[in-house]
Amino acid sequence: MTAATTEAAAAGAAAVPAPRPADPAGAARWLVYQKERFPLLAHGPLVLAFSFSAVSYSSLLRGVPGGVPPAPNIVVAFASALLFFLQLRVADEFKDFEDDSRFRPYRAVPRGLVTLGELAWVGVGAGAVQLALALWLSPALVPYLLLVWGYLALMTREFFVPGWLKARPVVYMVSHMAILPLIDLYATACDWRAAGAPSPHGLAWFLAVSFLNGIVIEVGRKLRAPEQEEDGVETYTALWGRKVAPAVWSGAVVATAAFALLAARELHFVPPVAGLLAVLVLLAAVTAARFVARPTPGRAKWFEPVSGLWTLCMYLSLGALPRLWR
Repeated sequence: MTAATTEAAAAGAAAVPAPRPADPAGAARWLVYQKERFPLLAHGPLVLAFSFSAVSYSSLLRGVPGGVPPAPNIVVAFASALLFFLQLRVADEFKDFEDDSRFRPYRAVPRGLVTLGELAWVGVGAGAVQLALALWLSPALVPYLLLVWGYLALMTREFFVPGWLKARPVVYMVSHMAILPLIDLYATACDWRAAGAPSPHGLAWFLAVSFLNGIVIEVGRKLRAPEQEEDGVETYTALWGRKVAPAVWSGAVVATAAFALLAARELHFVPPVAGLLAVLVLLAAVTAARFVARPTPGRAKWFEPVSGLWTLCMYLSLGALPRLWR
């Protein structure tokens, strides 16, 4: 998700924030918030692919015959996962409020579009819906729901060591990306736990793919050209440099591909997945190489959509494609 930019008022004049249309009042302001901070058109397809593939992969591991998994299982996995990511956004608004107020006053909360109190109720409401869905599909899902909530609460408090984590960006990233396998575990549990079965053998490879996909997206959305860097905005190009940061992103892509092949091996579906991933790895390598050769904003902007495409295709190759193939 990109922040609003500022532009110069006139040649030779000091840069000032570009005029912003007045924010709407009432319920309409939530549409603006959604567009800026939680765009459903961008997140929805990824979360749907993530959720469907989690349920489908689990059922394939269990040897469940038939085509598409039952609709209730997919609906609960998708709705719950989407609300988990909404809760993560709400948690970020609380964690980043001081820095946003100081360095990014154009964002929704600092400029007063919505308040932290209102967002807290959004998070609680999302939790109520998740609990109702879990009880509806299978009460056996509730412990796994509580597990994700518990980790999210620790993340919101920065594991009670905010200063220590902030001084260690890599540890910070890893600790926060660790929630993704937990969300994925819950999504897969909408299949195996709802069926009263134990977790299927081989599921760990799919959870590892979720974690590494999170690294790909996280690093990819924080790679910037030199003129795009902002005070108070931590990017991986600022942290590691404009050559190392794309290399780390590329390494995460390759590592994800390796674990995806291990996950595909559990389904006896390696060749089709390998063919698709080879094309995507080449696309990622070209994206990184072009940026290293000339780090311009036009080339930097490709990291985020390529990360999204990579993640979408990765999940579909492990969930939807095996179903269609068979």
